[in-house]
Amino acid sequence: MQYQKKLLFVFALVLWQGMDVWAQGYQNFKVAVYCRAYEVEKMNDPGWLTTVWDGITRQVHVDKVYLETHRDLLMVDEETLQAAIDFFTGRGIEVAGGITYTVNESNYFETFCYTNPGHRDKVKQIATYTARFFDEFILDDFFFTSCKCDLCIAAKKEMSWTDYRLELMKDAAVKLVLEPAREVNPDVEVVIKYPNWYEHFQGLGFNLEAQPALFEGLYTGTETRNRSGNQHLQQYHGYAIFRYFENLKPGQNRGGWVDTGGSDPLDRYAEQLWLTLFAKAPEITLFDIRQMQYPVRDNTRAEWQGTGTSFDFDKMKEPIKQADGSMSAPVTYARAAGYSLEVVDRVLGSLGRPVGIKSYRPYHAVGEDFLQNYLGMIGIPIEIVPEFPGDGEMVLLTETAGHDPQIVEKIKTRLKQGKNVTVTSGLYRSLQGHGIEDIAELRVTDRKAGVKEFTTGWGPPVTIEKEIIIPQIQYLTNDSWEVISALDDTNGWPVLHRADYSEGELFVLTVPDNFIDFYNMPVPVLNRLRQEIAGSLDVLLEGPSEVSLFVYDNHSFVVESFLDEEVTFRIVVDSAYDRITDVSTGEVIMGELREAPSYRGRKLGRDSCVFEITLKPHSFKAFQF
Repeated sequence: MQYQKKLLFVFALVLWQGMDVWAQGYQNFKVAVYCRAYEVEKMNDPGWLTTVWDGITRQVHVDKVYLETHRDLLMVDEETLQAAIDFFTGRGIEVAGGITYTVNESNYFETFCYTNPGHRDKVKQIATYTARFFDEFILDDFFFTSCKCDLCIAAKKEMSWTDYRLELMKDAAVKLVLEPAREVNPDVEVVIKYPNWYEHFQGLGFNLEAQPALFEGLYTGTETRNRSGNQHLQQYHGYAIFRYFENLKPGQNRGGWVDTGGSDPLDRYAEQLWLTLFAKAPEITLFDIRQMQYPVRDNTRAEWQGTGTSFDFDKMKEPIKQADGSMSAPVTYARAAGYSLEVVDRVLGSLGRPVGIKSYRPYHAVGEDFLQNYLGMIGIPIEIVPEFPGDGEMVLLTETAGHDPQIVEKIKTRLKQGKNVTVTSGLYRSLQGHGIEDIAELRVTDRKAGVKEFTTGWGPPVTIEKEIIIPQIQYLTNDSWEVISALDDTNGWPVLHRADYSEGELFVLTVPDNFIDFYNMPVPVLNRLRQEIAGSLDVLLEGPSEVSLFVYDNHSFVVESFLDEEVTFRIVVDSAYDRITDVSTGEVIMGELREAPSYRGRKLGRDSCVFEITLKPHSFKAFQF
C-alpha cells in the first residue's frame, strides 16, 4: 500500500518502544467482551478457558467480561458459572452477567411469548438465577416479542400490535425481570441493551418512553455492518444511535456494542468501533469471545489494498511485545479490535462533548426511517432527541415528528422566538390539512420529477449523471422562495425552500424517494444544505458526500471519510481562528480568510477561515482550533 497513514504513526512508535499497551489499558474508555452461554458452558474446562483468554488478551486489552447465563433455553449450571467468575476476578477483570431471552435464535430470532404463563415463569426464573451471581447484568438485544400465537391474538383484543406489545413488555420488565431480580439481590443493577433498529422498536415492544426510567442503565447496539446487508444501515448510524440513547437517559448510556458481522472489508469493523467512541461511549463491548478468535483472512487482503483503504493490514500484523518479552503476531478479530482501539484512543482525550443539530423524534413514532443518518453521511452533524428542543438556532424535523399532536404549535412557538426550523417534505406532507399551511402555504403533491440539474442561486446550474426522483412541491410565489432548485429542462422544483414566519424562518427540505440520492447531489447543493441547516455550528464541511463531520463543544472536531478513494474537502470556521491542529500528529494547518458576500454594502453573514484537508479512504482525522 502506497498511502501515508498519519493516524497510525503513534501505534508504530508504541511498537518500537515496546510499551505494554495491553497491561495499561486505554485512556478514554473501557473494553468489555461478551461471552454467550454456549461459550460460558465450556468454561468448566480451565485449560480451554486459559488458552482462549490468553490468546485474546495478547491482542486487545480487556477490562470487563459479561458472562451469559441463558440463551436458547440453555442455562449455564452453577458450578461452571462460579468457576468462570473466579477465573476472571482472579485476573482482575470486572465481571457482570448477561441474559439473552431467546427460545431459538436460529429460528428467525424466536423470542419468549410474554402472554404464555409458562414462558413468563421461565423468564422470571432466569432473572432471579442471574441476580444470585451478579450485581450487574445486561439484557442482550432480544427482550422483545414477535409472537402472534393464539394466546397473544386473544389477549390483545382490539388493540394494535404496537400498543399491546408496548404495555406487555413494560409489564414484563417490571414483574418478570426487575422486581424478581431485586428481591433476590437488592444491589443488582439491570441494564437493557437496545439493538440498532430503533425506528421499529415500538412494534416489537421495546418501550423507549417507559423502559429507560425502569432500568438502571441502557446499552447501545452500534453495529451497522456492511450497508449492503439486510438492514442497509448507513455508517453514521453507529454514532447517531449512541447519541440518541444518551439523550434518553443522560449519563446512564453505559456503552456501545459491536460484533464482527458484515466486516468485509476489515475497515468496516474499525469504523464501527471508531464511530461508537466518537459518540463518547464510556465502554465498548466486543461481541463475542467466540468471534474474537475468528481469524482475519489473508485472502481478502488484496481487496483492501485494491480499494486503497487506510486500515493497514500489514501494520496490524506487526509483532507485539508480550509481558514475557517475546514477540508475537496474531491475526484474529481480537487484534483487529485492539489495533482499531489504539488508533482512536490517541485522539479521544482531546474531544469535548458532542454537539449537533437537534432532531426531534417523539416516542413510538414512524416515518422516513433512519433519515437522520443519511444526512449525517453528507456532513450534517445530528443529535436525535426525544423531547422537542427549545434551544439552538435550528431544529431538524423529519416525518416522525408528526407523531406529536402539538407539533405545529411547537414549530410556531420556536419561529416566534426568532429560531429556525427545517422540516422534511415527508413531515410537511403529513401535516397538510393540520395547520402547517398557516406557516407557509405549500403543497407536497403526488407528482414526481426526475432531475439531474441543480442551482443554488449562486453560479451556473450544476448537472449530475444519475437522475434523482423527488416529489414536486408547489408554493405561492413571493409568499416563500426556493433556496435550492432542481431543474428539468425549463421546469423546476424546490430542493430547499424558505418561508418567513414571525421572527423565524421555516425551511422545507425535499427528500428524494431514495434517501441514498442525497449522496448523489452535486457539491454546491450539499454545501448550501450544510450552510442553511447546520450553519449555527462552529464548524462546517464543504465537499462531497459520504464524509461525516463530528463537532464537539471545546473547539475540536473529527472528519471521517467512508469513500473508497482519497478525498479533499474544506473545513470552515469563524475568521477568529486562522489555524487548526491535527490532534494525532501536531501538524498545524493555516487557513485562508473568506470574506462574507455583500449586498448593497451590507455583509450577508460572517467572515470565515477555510482549511483544505485530504483524507485517505476509510480514515479519519481529529483537529482542534
